[in-house]
This record gives sequence, C-alpha cells and structure tokens, in this order.
Amino acid sequence: MKKYLIIFTLFGCGFTPMFSENKTDIYVPVIEGSGINGIELRNALNSRFGGQKSENAPYTLRVTLNSPETKYKALEPTGAATWQEIVIRANYVLTYHDNVISTGTETASESYTFVRYLVAANASYNNAVSNTINVLAEKIGTRAIAEVAEHEQTVSEK
Repeated sequence: MKKYLIIFTLFGCGFTPMFSENKTDIYVPVIEGSGINGIELRNALNSRFGGQKSENAPYTLRVTLNSPETKYKALEPTGAATWQEIVIRANYVLTYHDNVISTGTETASESYTFVRYLVAANASYNNAVSNTINVLAEKIGTRAIAEVAEHEQTVSEK
C-alpha cells in the first residue's frame, strides 16, 4: 500500500522522469570521415534516441569523431608494450531548426592488454574501440536528451 501512496505522491508533484516521454526527435546525420567507428557511433546514438529519425526532425545532432589515439600504459623490460589505452574524442553540435542550442566535446577511453599474437591483439584492440564508441554514444546521447528536455521546457514556458 505504501508503494502506491509514494507513486501517487510523485505523480501529484509534477515530477516526470526525463526519459519517460518521447522528446528525442533528434536526427543524426552521417558522421563523415570516421569509417566504421562513425557508423557504429551513429547507430548507437540512433538506438539511444529510439530509432533513426528523418532529416526533417526539429533537432539535429552533428558529430565529428576523431581517430582513436593509442597510449602505452605498461612496458616489459625489453621495451615491448603489454598494456595500452584507446582514447577517442568527439565534438558535437545540437541544433533546433538550424539554431545551435548546445555544443560540446566528450572523451572516452578504455585500456586493453596488448599481446604478441596478431589475431588476439587485433581482437583486443577492436573490442576496446567498440566499447569506447558505446561509452561516447552514452555520454553524448544523455547530454543531447537533457538539452532537448531543457529546451522543450523553455519553449513551453514562453
């Protein structure tokens, strides 16, 4: 019974969860010059926004994706790398009918074990890049949804 009382109290106070309504009519154009990483980021963002939207959507999220940077984290006494880190940066611009409402840069990274075997090393690297792209999509998507919710609230108050 107490659960229902709490739920009814929350509904009465005007509280609405940010993700409860479909305020994510955001179009994500093709991310140029970034190959498969751009495709994966765009697909992850579209998934986050509830599917691909048309070019006529009121909001547009343009993303520029930098190439992955590799940093050595651990070296053997011989000088061979055993632990590396992938760092990827993305810049984004969120517009509402061609008016910029938000810009920003997000960075994500992941460490991985670098082994001498080529197939295992490539698999480890590709997995780290894929995980980093998913983290970027989560960060950028959350920011975009929050900005859209804030913009919609300001527009409705006017």
